[in-house]
Amino acid sequence: MEKNSSGAESEQPSPTVKIYFLPNLMTAGNLVCGFVALRKIVEAKIVEGQPPGHEFYGEIKLAIGFILLACIFDLLDGRLARMGGVESAFGREFDSLADLISFGAAPAFLVHRVVLREVFMNNPGIGWFIALIYLICGALRLARFNCLAAMPGGSGGKEFLGFPIPSAAGLVASVTLFLMWGGEKEEAHFTTGLWRFILPGLMLFLSFMMVSEVKYPSFKTLDLRARRTFTKLVFTVIFVGCLFLLWQILLPVVLPLMFTAYLLYGFVRPRISRKVREDIEEEEEDDEHTLTP
Repeated sequence: MEKNSSGAESEQPSPTVKIYFLPNLMTAGNLVCGFVALRKIVEAKIVEGQPPGHEFYGEIKLAIGFILLACIFDLLDGRLARMGGVESAFGREFDSLADLISFGAAPAFLVHRVVLREVFMNNPGIGWFIALIYLICGALRLARFNCLAAMPGGSGGKEFLGFPIPSAAGLVASVTLFLMWGGEKEEAHFTTGLWRFILPGLMLFLSFMMVSEVKYPSFKTLDLRARRTFTKLVFTVIFVGCLFLLWQILLPVVLPLMFTAYLLYGFVRPRISRKVREDIEEEEEDDEHTLTP
């Protein structure tokens, strides 16, 4: 309570937090997917001394699917917030909390459950340490992002500093799916031979990349309403159609390639011309909203 100039007491208005329904609903969907993925990983049963069976692979595939679905929800919440002009500090913080579960804890626990616990069976602390490094680096990357976004002119940038944690999780999940798919084809478990070192090495490399200063495009300037050429439209329809019809074959192959291409693009990006970079990362808005004869 404070007194005004006339001596009367006046109440200060309580601070309010802006919470926008639709973007935060997408973020909640992201969080739910992360929780369900963790649940499926825990429910995956494996008998000690025996190769994983169909039930184990089924639960792990569901967990991978929910992690990838969380990536879609994460893409939608930011897009909806920007399209509606309703970006807020609450949404940014809520999104980071959801990301830490879906893209930090879930992938780390996934890789440990699938491969780390078996590769480092004689020294389980190493497996947990690798998973923990990934989780900590993911949390540091999210904290740095929030600090940069809170600075004047920091939000809505065209670049990410460090590899984004949703992309890191998508790469880990899709590579795990690819290795499982290859193991089923050869009727062998991929934790044998040199294949077993792929995921631990990938986890450590992505941990470093998330806290690195390598810059990646955010693609926030892509306008979904901008005019596309007829050729682009045809190829997009064909690609989506093939992915839908042959998803069991193409999904384990296409997704790792897409996430890997984005990872490598951060290294190639400074070495290509500005014009090529703009063609890849930006889409100019079409000023002509009507057809002319």
